[in-house]
Amino acid sequence: MKENMYDNQAFFSAYAKMNRSIEGLEAAGEWHDFQALLPELDGLNALDLGCGYGWHCRYLRQNGAKHVVGVDSSQKMLQKAQQMTSDTQITYLNQTNEDFKVNGETFDLIISSLAIHYIKDYRKLIKHIAVHLKDRGVLLFSVEHPIFTAKAEQDWYYVDGDIDHWPIDHYQDESQRLTSFLGHPTKKYHRTLATYINTLIENNLMIEAMSEPKPPQSMLDKNPSLSDELRRPMMLIIKARKI
Repeated sequence: MKENMYDNQAFFSAYAKMNRSIEGLEAAGEWHDFQALLPELDGLNALDLGCGYGWHCRYLRQNGAKHVVGVDSSQKMLQKAQQMTSDTQITYLNQTNEDFKVNGETFDLIISSLAIHYIKDYRKLIKHIAVHLKDRGVLLFSVEHPIFTAKAEQDWYYVDGDIDHWPIDHYQDESQRLTSFLGHPTKKYHRTLATYINTLIENNLMIEAMSEPKPPQSMLDKNPSLSDELRRPMMLIIKARKI
């Protein structure tokens, strides 16, 4: 099993203090866009890659999914998910996203929330997902936007202490970025929008929708400083269907 930064106690403790860790999906700025792209859930078998605390797994079950499998390579994240889950129709597996093993099972729906930009081999992952997705099944995932991941610093350009603009550089260089998240060195992988899209198409996954979510008005009302998030996309959501 690959080392997972979420199993570092200091990092995990910092992550646990985030609003989305405490309040769940409603505290995630991208959630309402993600939720709107979910298919009808009644009777579906679903897989959540990088399930974390299991928020999405529980939502899917509460809204009609027949059975949900949550995969995460972090033991600490899965321990938390198990503590928060009493539903026997949710199964958690301690596996890597790119090498998950589900005994040949196929799914009507595969989702992933902000996990795929941590995976080095995106093409291998999508090929693996396509094998485990039923015909007409849906893949729905969110990642950090290529505009956000292009520069390792992942920060604004400042002039006299004020935000001036969001810099983009080395966009075509698809490689690892060593950045900082919650004060800890973090490995992420930048890829272009074309790579995200064309890899899906190459694996018979037809693009049905895309979203570049922005904070909902309710969050902007509570925290006006979030208005800077309207100046560039931080996240990308893609919905595709197997044909």
